[in-house]
Amino acid sequence: MLKIKVKPEDFIVEEVADISLTQGGDFSVYLLKKRGWNTVDILKTLSRKLNFPSSYFSYGGKKDKYALTTQYITIGQYNEAMPGEYKDAFPRNLRPVPGLPRSQYLKNISEIKEICENNYSLSLVGNMDRPMGPDLIKGNKFHIVVRNLTDEALSSALGEIEQVKNDGYPNYFDDQRFGSFDSRQGFIAEKILRKHYNGALKVYFSRIHPEDNKEEREHRKFIFENWGKWQICLEKARSKFEKVSFQFLIKNPMGFLPVLQRISHDEMVLFFSAYQSHLWNEVLRKIIKSVGIHALKIYKGIAGNYYFYTQIEDRNKEYLSTLIIPMPASNIKMPDTLTESLYLEVLQEHQLRRALFNMKKLRQAFFKGIERRSIIMPENLATDCSEDEIYPGKKKLILDFFLPRGCFGTMFVKRIFSGNS
Repeated sequence: MLKIKVKPEDFIVEEVADISLTQGGDFSVYLLKKRGWNTVDILKTLSRKLNFPSSYFSYGGKKDKYALTTQYITIGQYNEAMPGEYKDAFPRNLRPVPGLPRSQYLKNISEIKEICENNYSLSLVGNMDRPMGPDLIKGNKFHIVVRNLTDEALSSALGEIEQVKNDGYPNYFDDQRFGSFDSRQGFIAEKILRKHYNGALKVYFSRIHPEDNKEEREHRKFIFENWGKWQICLEKARSKFEKVSFQFLIKNPMGFLPVLQRISHDEMVLFFSAYQSHLWNEVLRKIIKSVGIHALKIYKGIAGNYYFYTQIEDRNKEYLSTLIIPMPASNIKMPDTLTESLYLEVLQEHQLRRALFNMKKLRQAFFKGIERRSIIMPENLATDCSEDEIYPGKKKLILDFFLPRGCFGTMFVKRIFSGNS
């Protein structure tokens, strides 16, 4: 069985961004290198270490925990003179620290030149007049080592790589996008859209994540099995939010929506983007299976299988290579009648209507109709293979390539190692 991410050096991601430095800009730009940290957690740690609110930190994309990653972040503060399109990146109630002049605040940030710790480093690049955001990212360079391969598996993968060079592969969102998905209960956002607020809250408090330790798994299993017995749940509550929520539910047994409304904006954005990505994948799955492609390979995913074509006619390749599909939202327009009909099928299968994407009761939740290419081709692709020093008698495959922003390097690995349908 193939192995990736056996050690951090086996999975290296380097962000490529269009950074326009300006002298005297209000936002300090830093290069963040890390291993064994996800982006959100390392920024929370830096917030405490540097004594700046976490909301002052901006980034373009979340980078993998089990990898060596490099990305740009900015540290800066909302300001009334900021251009309108950048103000939206900051909470409106953010204001300078009381008693701290703005000039001193900016000086405090600019004095942070470099931080070097065992598993991360931060180095000053310069200044910008806006925060870092996903729109500045061009893409990512990947260095991936795939281990524990038999001679047969390696030979097959090398053949599939040649096919991908010619025809690309479907640009699915990969499993790491679906960390909030619970195999027993589904997606939090799906239940909210259907106004199943009780079920959504149950998923929130009892979902089990693959990275959870045994103690956390047992705790969430207990909440799942005792859901509705609020006093018992309160007695076992661990976090402050759990305690406050169960206390509220004891007094208001049907008060699920008010509790959901107290979930942080950042968390809710993750939940809704995960479900939105799942629906987009569902549309792409249907398209791949409906355009006359018969030679398919499958890789099992946690929220649906990934279907890959291995042979494709020129007319289908031309269609897919130009097909851009918007993310599900209330005001999107699909590019053609085929995509529109398949999108409506997906909504029907999930018991959804377009109007449900226009959230009113949960203002921290929203959907944006961002467009995404249906297939992708790795750029600057280079391969190498050799004996695997970790798994004796096996081979390793080394992949170096570039993908545009929002594309998953792990999906390329899935494509070349997918099995026959």
